[in-house]
Amino acid sequence: MSKTEVTMPSSGIHAVVAGPFDVVRSRIVEALKVEGFGVLTEIDIQGTLKKKLDVDFRRYTILGACNPPFAHRALLADLDVGLMLPCNVIVYDQDDGRVHVAAVDPVATIAAHGSVELQAIARDVHDRLARVVASVAGAGAGASTGP
Repeated sequence: MSKTEVTMPSSGIHAVVAGPFDVVRSRIVEALKVEGFGVLTEIDIQGTLKKKLDVDFRRYTILGACNPPFAHRALLADLDVGLMLPCNVIVYDQDDGRVHVAAVDPVATIAAHGSVELQAIARDVHDRLARVVASVAGAGAGASTGP
C-alpha cells in the first residue's frame, strides 16, 4: 500500500492519498462539512480545459469552501478579505495513481493582511482545514501520516 504523506508548505496544507479520485473527493466534501464548511463552487479543471482548449488533462477539481461564521467574522473585521474567499481546496490525480489533496493555508493568505483579529480567525480556519486534510489522509487505504 502507498504511504500517505501530509505536509504544510507555505502555500497550503497538502496530503497524498491512496484511493480512487471520486472517493477521495467525496471524503473531502464530507470532512469539510464536519468542520462547518460548505462547498460554494466546484470547478472541474479537466472538463474546462477539454471544452475550452480541447486538451487532455488529469482529473483536477477546485472546491471553493466556506465556513459562514468565520467568513462573517472576517468580513466584519475587513471587507477586503473577500478577495481571499472562499477557501480553495484542490483534489487531483497524480501520475502514480494516488490523489493529491490540498487546502489553502489562511495563515499564509488572510493572516498576512496584518490585522490581529484576522490573524486569529485565520489560525482557527487553518486548524479546521488541517483537520480536514488529515482526516482524509488518515482514511486512505492502509494510510499512515507523516513525511
